[in-house]
Amino acid sequence: MRQRTIHKVGMASLLILVCVTAMTLAQPPRERGIYGDWLVEQEFDGRTMESIIAFSPDEEGNMTGAWIGFGGVNELKDLSLEDGKISFTQTRQGRDGEVTTKFTGVLADGALSGTVSGGPWGDYEIKGSRMPRIPRAVGDWEMKYTVGDREIVSTLKIRSDEQGNLTATWPSDMVEHTVTDIQSDRRELTFKRTTKMGDQQWDSTFTGTVQGNEITGTFDSEMGSMEATGTRMGGEVIGTWDLVVSSQWGDGKNRLVVYPDMTARYGANLVEKVTLDGDQISFPLEFGWGDRTFNMDFTGKVTEDKLTAQLTSDRGTQEVTGTKVVRRRGPRGG
Repeated sequence: MRQRTIHKVGMASLLILVCVTAMTLAQPPRERGIYGDWLVEQEFDGRTMESIIAFSPDEEGNMTGAWIGFGGVNELKDLSLEDGKISFTQTRQGRDGEVTTKFTGVLADGALSGTVSGGPWGDYEIKGSRMPRIPRAVGDWEMKYTVGDREIVSTLKIRSDEQGNLTATWPSDMVEHTVTDIQSDRRELTFKRTTKMGDQQWDSTFTGTVQGNEITGTFDSEMGSMEATGTRMGGEVIGTWDLVVSSQWGDGKNRLVVYPDMTARYGANLVEKVTLDGDQISFPLEFGWGDRTFNMDFTGKVTEDKLTAQLTSDRGTQEVTGTKVVRRRGPRGG
């Protein structure tokens, strides 16, 4: 009797497991919703212009947004998203006063498209896609480990493509390192490293975790285990900065995002390389508007979560102050 009862319970558990698995496989992949940064393009006077539309939840879970473009950052109002149809308005300062425009469009198949109307330039179309998230392991890492009584300090460079696939290099003047099979899942990081020194060669496997700007882990090989730590280079400047730009025309808002590979976006403008020397940050900027191009230099200083800088061009200098954005976990969905 007892065996028959156990058998029935086992069969019931198996049936539940099969049903849950079938339901899971039948469900489509979960959509990421609208939250995040969307890089959109528009044609203006024969030139392709880029803007970023950023959506995020506030503390109450309500959808908020900002249009980040040539003129800086503008808050989105009257946001509505229903059945893939999205609309909002934004107000910006023009030469003759405030100008309000309205966007109506659709979010479908990972693309955002629609029409902006009501401005001095007439109606125009925009289209774009979500900007990919950069895996947390990406960056240049100063790695330290001890061989015998000698501390070794070297650099691990991790990069990703648009699909999030990782590659890595480990440059060295003394030996040759080849990094393969690099994987990062949430905070876990693993890879294989082949080391050549003269006619000697050995393989090791690294298993560790990425926490903020730190890596901790262990190399395992035939020679045993070896602990290693890493610190992200440029960690103090990497992240999102809310900027206030002051000039003779008044104060305006903008945004600087410095990515782990030390590329950046000032507003929507791509920065190929951010230079950080101690606490000094600098990079060149090129703005395009219609058939005109403007070149500027950004130079400043980073002190903890504060930034002070100057934006200089042949038209003068603008003062910039910034505060680093601290990300908080918000409601899921969108």
